[in-house]
Amino acid sequence: MAWNWQKTDWPNFTYDAEALAAYENRFLHEVGVMKGSLKHIPIDDKEQLRITLISEEAYKTSEIEGVILNRDSLQSSIRKHFGLKTDNRRVSPAEQGIAEMLVDLYKTYDEPLAHETLFQWHEMLTNGRRDLSDIGRYRTHNEPMQIVSGSVHDPKIHFVAPPSELVPQVMNRFIEWFNHDSKQSSRYKMPILTRAGIAHIYFESIHPFEDGNGRIGRAILEKILSQGLQGPTLIALAQSIERSKKRYYAALHQASKGLDLHNWLEYFCTAVLDALAYSQSAMDFLIEKRKFYDSHTNSLNERQAKVLRRMFDAGVEGFKGGLSADNYITISGTTRATATRDLKKLVEIGALTRRGGT
Repeated sequence: MAWNWQKTDWPNFTYDAEALAAYENRFLHEVGVMKGSLKHIPIDDKEQLRITLISEEAYKTSEIEGVILNRDSLQSSIRKHFGLKTDNRRVSPAEQGIAEMLVDLYKTYDEPLAHETLFQWHEMLTNGRRDLSDIGRYRTHNEPMQIVSGSVHDPKIHFVAPPSELVPQVMNRFIEWFNHDSKQSSRYKMPILTRAGIAHIYFESIHPFEDGNGRIGRAILEKILSQGLQGPTLIALAQSIERSKKRYYAALHQASKGLDLHNWLEYFCTAVLDALAYSQSAMDFLIEKRKFYDSHTNSLNERQAKVLRRMFDAGVEGFKGGLSADNYITISGTTRATATRDLKKLVEIGALTRRGGT
């Protein structure tokens, strides 16, 4: 099979720009709504939103690759990289590395892309690794770079990337393309989602590193979105991709076979819009949280305040199945009789809504 990078016209990708225009317009509209919501969030809550969404991106972009990290450790490491107070917990090298990479991306989104940028990200991402030959540089091994699944004796080959000796040449061309479009005037610049989607396929098709290409490729996506919006994004993109991981890999695989990227770009646009909806829900949650405390803080006893604080800490998705009497007892450390009285009072003042159960 001939892969996309083996086509004569590589990397001149094709797509239906007119059909994608509706996605681009909706994206800009939803971003405008999100920016409006941010104006209603106090500074300290904005700080927490930034930490929460970046740490969730770190967790999810790693989970997509089968790497499971600790959310609390990620938050602690990200706070440290932003110069904020932390709980001084012990953080693993993997958690430190992905946190450092995403904070660097957040702070330097408007800088041109360079080989050195990618090498630094790779060093951060592979922090603590001892199983790789090429850290902080493009791969040099002679063996084919393949994406495979299945057993060792019967592997299924999903993609074969360019040989290592071609990587410096094709990466030079990729970086020139990336930076050229970022300098274009608005009249000629490629639409934001289209450019980000193409960049991801372009980079993943080269697969320039021995490991970590998926996470670095998604960081490149975030860089383009931030450049297009002229500010660091708080779009939960990895969250969205992880939820549709099978579609993500299927779309990548299809795009790896040719130069027509329309199906991939349609998937990608819907994934970004889904990510925006999640980020918007996180902002709405913070706004409602602030309204809740403005209304009820003086009505809560110490136990009630502790339990509600724990509920809010669970974030947008909250407790699965809601707050039960047993959960209340566990969190507050009180008796069942007291828990029943406390919960009844919370319902009476409108802090909680009762839904079935006893």
